[in-house]
Amino acid sequence: MSEAASNNSPKKGMSDATIAYGVLRLTLGINIALHGISRVIGGQAAFLAYLNHYFEKTALMPKEILPFFAIFITWAETILGTLVLFGAFTRFALIAGSLVLAMLAFGTNLAQDWGIAGLQLTYALIYYFLLKHREELNGLSVDAMMGR
Repeated sequence: MSEAASNNSPKKGMSDATIAYGVLRLTLGINIALHGISRVIGGQAAFLAYLNHYFEKTALMPKEILPFFAIFITWAETILGTLVLFGAFTRFALIAGSLVLAMLAFGTNLAQDWGIAGLQLTYALIYYFLLKHREELNGLSVDAMMGR
């Protein structure tokens, strides 16, 4: 098959890599946004109760910061996930999302929840990949439509 006939050819439209990038970004955005949205729907009190229970045996986590953290994480995930979902302000959203994930990983490791800590490394790799390839592959996005 010639390169011109290949599905990856830019002459035939969007490349498979650009489509795959868009689907991965879309999937991460849905995942992160729904983390936050489910907490908004479930109520702040329920999420705070979960955090208090999660960290009850963690001496290094001051319980006084948990109410602030519950509000922050809920809205950070909702807003950043939505930006990633649509590919709007993608660079900012991916960097900020990575930093939020680093905060979550810190708390998860303090709680010695190694299964979730491992899962968070998977998220970190996805954030890395999306940020590393954003300039070349973010064609299916609000940013691309806006010429950013």
